[in-house]
Formats: sequence, C-alpha cells, structure tokens
Amino acid sequence: MYSLEQPGVREISKLELLANQVVEGFIVGLHQSPFHGFSVEFAEHRIYNQGESTRNIDWKVYARTDRMYSKRFEEETNLRCQIVIDASSSMQFPISTLQNADDSKNKFVFSALGAASMMNLLKRQRDAFGLSLFDDTLRVHTESKSSTPHYRLLINHLDTILQQPGELRPTHAAPILHEIAERLHKRSLVIIFSDMIDDPGKQDEIFAALQHLKHNKHEVILFHTIDHSKEFDFEYENRPHLFIDLETGEKLRLMPREIEKEYRHQMSKLRENIKMHCLQLKIDLIEADIAKGYKPVLQAYLAKRNRMGI
Repeated sequence: MYSLEQPGVREISKLELLANQVVEGFIVGLHQSPFHGFSVEFAEHRIYNQGESTRNIDWKVYARTDRMYSKRFEEETNLRCQIVIDASSSMQFPISTLQNADDSKNKFVFSALGAASMMNLLKRQRDAFGLSLFDDTLRVHTESKSSTPHYRLLINHLDTILQQPGELRPTHAAPILHEIAERLHKRSLVIIFSDMIDDPGKQDEIFAALQHLKHNKHEVILFHTIDHSKEFDFEYENRPHLFIDLETGEKLRLMPREIEKEYRHQMSKLRENIKMHCLQLKIDLIEADIAKGYKPVLQAYLAKRNRMGI
C-alpha cells in the first residue's frame, strides 16, 4: 500500500486533480456557452445491432431498461490519439513548478497539464490515447488505450519529467517524429506540444517528418507552445540580463534593447515559416501561449474531433 508521503504519489495525485479541475471547468464553460455540437459524456455501452453476437450483451442493463446494449471494448474506440510532448530543456523556460492550474509559467508544465487534461477528456469519451515524450531521443512511447489504469500510467510518465526535468537536453525532433510515424500502425490523431526550437538548419527536416505523419494518414495538431511575452514580444526591462541557452548552457550578458529588433525579426521569420509549412501540409497549427490557459487547447481538440466526424 502506498502512503501519500511516498515519492511521486503526492505529485501524481496533484496532476490528476488539476487535470480533472481543468476539464470540469471547461465542460461547465461549454454548457454555459454557444459552443455546441460536442459530446463529453462517458459511454460504456453501445446499442446492440440485430444480427450481432449476443455474447457481449449486458443483461443487467437489459433487465433494468428492457433495451439491449453491448459492452464496449477498447478496440471499438471512436478515436485513437497520440499525444507527443517535447521534453527538451528549452521547454523548461521559464523555470517553474507545478503548483496549481494557473501556474503556466513553464512551457513543459503547461504542456504536461494540458496533455493530462486532454487525456482526462479522451478517457471520458472512451477514446484511446497514447503518450510520447522526447528530447534528443524518444524517452517514452506507449500504445493507445482508454482505461483508467492506462491513464494513470501516463500521468506517472508526465510526473517523472515534472519531478526530474534535467538540464542541457537538446532537441532532435525530426528523427523522433519519423520514428513515431513508423510506430503508429493505426490511423490516429497526433497532437504535438513543442516550442519548435531546434537548430535553424533543421527546420525543413522537422517538416519532412510532419509530412511523414500526414503521408501515413494521421491527422495532426501542432500546439506551438510559447511564452509569448518573453519569446516573441521580448518584454524585458532594459538593464543587463544574463541569457542562458537551456539546451547548451551557453551564456550571454546583454542589454535587451541592443538585440530586441533583430531578435524579434528572426522570431517573426520562424513563426511565419511554421505557419506556411503547416498550411501546406494541412496541419492544424494552434499557438499555445502559456499565459492564456487551457481553454484554447481543449477547444481546438474538440473542434478537430468534430471536423473528423467522430
């Protein structure tokens, strides 16, 4: 038996609790808004169709309702979803910890809680979901299931990184995405959380890997996870700052105004390049600003699911 004082158990419970709070609040918001057309109900049965085997009929339900329902199994899921999270050191910007649902200061914390909330919603809808975590290698890759034990296993994987974020872990996104494309044997919705920060010379390789996913008939949503105020608007006081590359450890002491114009120009080019390639590949691109919370993330998922006719 586990005590709540044992390592990991407290944090796992916290992540599960926060994910549930995010989803409950989101569902309440849906019911109070004109955002119609989405089912977020838990379904354990489906209507029995004449001619099917009677082996899976739930006779207890029949006795109560006088209607025949078959038990649903994981392989009958409407949707398979693979959630892919960039766990490289650049996603640890700015340094933060999981405190509550509003603590979105860290890109990986934001992505982990966003993913946990999405898995919570997928589980409620009896959809199958898997998890992939990568930096310079594929650290975690699970198959898709819809069970509660599977959900808790994935929460545990996320919590491990939250507790031991590590330092100087570079990104090698392109080969990892190619590997994921090869390992997903059934058509899936692939949801990617990444800041898309990699060697500038490798951007085309990343989009070739995303094209591989599309070629294999997967649908793709890319949540471009950023701290907009710092990483795009470059909102820093004009005094000396020590800027540290979290993936290489390189340090530069600079006055923000000395580099602001060129920095914003380069980041704008990166942003437009990502938009252009996603448009060409018919990939849903969502800017996930960590200051704006999880509603845009969950709405984008539900909108995509609705467009897929599921």
